[in-house]
Amino acid sequence: MPAQATEKRVALMYKGRPLRRRDNLIYYGSMSDKYIIMLQVTETKKAGDIDVPARVVVQLQYTDSNLKSRDRVIKKSEKTSLYEAVDVAAVWLERALSGK
Repeated sequence: MPAQATEKRVALMYKGRPLRRRDNLIYYGSMSDKYIIMLQVTETKKAGDIDVPARVVVQLQYTDSNLKSRDRVIKKSEKTSLYEAVDVAAVWLERALSGK
């Protein structure tokens, strides 16, 4: 049996909440909560040999699957770095989940 098949996958966490990536989308938070953050990298730039995000759209969304996707978006912003985007995302999600 291959080694990776027996290893348990560990989720990446930020400030106690999971981060999941799929292509240019990053989801922050848990789908079992009322809200989640979606980060979409819309533009990248070269930094040496790697591509780094140069434009990231941040959306605070309801997780209710009964809503249309456009009706799920509560807040939206655009940032010029992944750091700025995740920083705003953490604040938005914490406030939304605490009811502030």
